[in-house]
Amino acid sequence: MQPVVLTRDQHGISRRQISENALKVLYRLNKAGFDAYLVGGGVRDLLLGRQPKDFDVATNATPEQVKGLFSNCRLVGRRFRLAHVLFGRDVIEVATFRGHHHSVNTSKHISARSKEGMLLRDNVYGTIEEDAERRDFTVNALYYNIADFTVHGFAGGLADLEARRLELIGDPQTRYREDPVRMLRAVRFSAKLGLSISPRTEAPIKELAPLLTDIPPARLFEETLKLLLAGQGVETYRQLQHYGLFAPLFPEAAEVMGRGNNRYGRFIELALANTDERIAQDQRVTPAFLYAALLWGPVETRTQEFVNEGGLGYHDAFMLAADDVIGRQVKSVAIPRRFSTVVRDIWQLQDRLTKRAGKRPFRLLEHPKFRAGYDFLLLRAELDPRLKELAEWWTEFQQANPVERHPAERHSAERQPQSRNDEGKDGGGRKRKRPRRRPRRRKES
Repeated sequence: MQPVVLTRDQHGISRRQISENALKVLYRLNKAGFDAYLVGGGVRDLLLGRQPKDFDVATNATPEQVKGLFSNCRLVGRRFRLAHVLFGRDVIEVATFRGHHHSVNTSKHISARSKEGMLLRDNVYGTIEEDAERRDFTVNALYYNIADFTVHGFAGGLADLEARRLELIGDPQTRYREDPVRMLRAVRFSAKLGLSISPRTEAPIKELAPLLTDIPPARLFEETLKLLLAGQGVETYRQLQHYGLFAPLFPEAAEVMGRGNNRYGRFIELALANTDERIAQDQRVTPAFLYAALLWGPVETRTQEFVNEGGLGYHDAFMLAADDVIGRQVKSVAIPRRFSTVVRDIWQLQDRLTKRAGKRPFRLLEHPKFRAGYDFLLLRAELDPRLKELAEWWTEFQQANPVERHPAERHSAERQPQSRNDEGKDGGGRKRKRPRRRPRRRKES
C-alpha cells in the first residue's frame, strides 16, 4: 500500500475549496501533534472538479483524544466509533485510522463479525496505510495532508480516478460480506460520478444482493435517500435493477413488476426523472413523493385483489391495501411516520381528485398536500390516457380566477371584516359607536 504522492503543485486542490470548519479541525489536530488528513469523497470530488457536500477527516488521534481537543465534540457510533465536531448544523466527522482485525487493540472496543462475515463492531486502530487498505473503493483511498498540502493516493486510486473506473479494494466477496451496503455504494458512485464498475467489482453483486436483507431497515432508509435523491435517480434505478439490488430494497414493487406489468416500472422512472429535474433546478423534493411512486403499483394491485377476492368496497379495500403495503415495506426499508403519513395523503387524494361536484374541488384546494397529490396525478396521466382529461381539468381549475369562480364569495368577503384589526369598523373604516347602555333603575325599597 505504498502511496502515490502529489505535491502541492501537482494537483488542483486549494484550501479555498475546503470548508472553513473542516480547516479548523485539521489545523487544531495538526497543531496538537497529530496527523490530520482530509479523506475520501471530499478529496475525490475536489480532484474531479466537483464541490463536495461533506468534508471528512482522518487522524491518528483516538476519538477520546479528539474530544479532548474540541469542546464542541461528541462521540457517536457503536459499530464505528467516530468523533463529530459540531459547528451549528455543520458536522465535521473525524475518524481514527482503522487497523487490521488481527491487530492488537488497545481500545475497550473490539472487532466482531456475524456468521455471514458482516462486521458488527470495528474499532481496531492502526496506521494510515492500514486505514487506506480498509477503505472500500480505490477512489476513496485518497488523503489530503494539511501539514504539507500533498495528496496521497493508495491502491492505485489516482490512476482509477483518471480512468473513470470504480475498483473495490481487496477481495470483493469478502468486502461485500463485511458490509453489504458497499454494493449500493458501488451503484451510487457509478451513477453519481459517471464511473464504470470494474468487472471484478461487479461480478459477485447479483449473487450477494440478498445479503441486504440483513441490514437494519433504518440504515437502508438513509441509503435509499442517498441513492435516489442525489440527482441521478433514473440511472441509479436502472443499475439497481440490473444488479438485482432493487428487489431486496422494495420487494413489494419488485413482486408486482415481476408479474410482467412493466407499466409500474415506467411510472417509477417517470417519477425519478421528475425528481432529478427538480434537483437540477434547485427545487424542493420530498422522500414521501418518491416513496408514494415506488409503492403505487403494489397499492393498486392489492386494492383490486381485496375488491375481487374479499368483496370489499373500493374505499375499504384501498385503506386496507395501503396499510398492508406500508406494513410490509417498513420491514425492508423503514419509512419514518412523518413520510408514510404524507404517502397515504398522496394516495388518498387520487380518489378524491376524481370527485368534482359541488364545493368539493374548492375544499380540496385547501388540503395541505393537494399540490403533491395533483403532481402525482399529472405523472399518472402521462402513462394513462384515461386520466388526461381529469389532469387538464384540475390544471385549468387552479389557473382560473378565484373571483370569477366565486362571485358570491367575493360579495360575501366584501361584507366581512378584512382582518382582526378591522373588527368593529363600518364600511368606511370608521370605528362604529357602541349603543349607550341605559343605567339600571334601582328598586325602591
